[in-house]
Amino acid sequence: MSILGKIFTWWDGATIGTSIFTSRKGEHVGTDAAGNRYYRSKHVKDGQRERRWVIYDGANDASRVPSEWHGWLHGSGEDVPESFLPAPRIWEADYTPNATGSADAYLPSGALQRGGRRARASGDYEAWSPGE
Repeated sequence: MSILGKIFTWWDGATIGTSIFTSRKGEHVGTDAAGNRYYRSKHVKDGQRERRWVIYDGANDASRVPSEWHGWLHGSGEDVPESFLPAPRIWEADYTPNATGSADAYLPSGALQRGGRRARASGDYEAWSPGE
């Protein structure tokens, strides 16, 4: 990304301001499988909560944060999730991004993008008419 893009855009990764803030005030605590990096504030004043944040590897999309890191970001636990995660199960699926609005989005048979026609109702369905 160009230097101007880094200065003025936030949706394609961290801006220069965030990078400077992170390098001065943040302590790297871990990285998830998607490459997102997690930080916490180096210095916490008495009576204040520890500040925690994520620098995304790629587009800024909150759905890319795994549940265990989401909990850590919101203060559900003090320890970094990598220190207490159970081994992955064989039935666990890998992350897939939300496809809404993309070419990979699910389109049911009656969707306008698929012609707007759906199969006729059959079986025990009877249309209601107000006069009956």
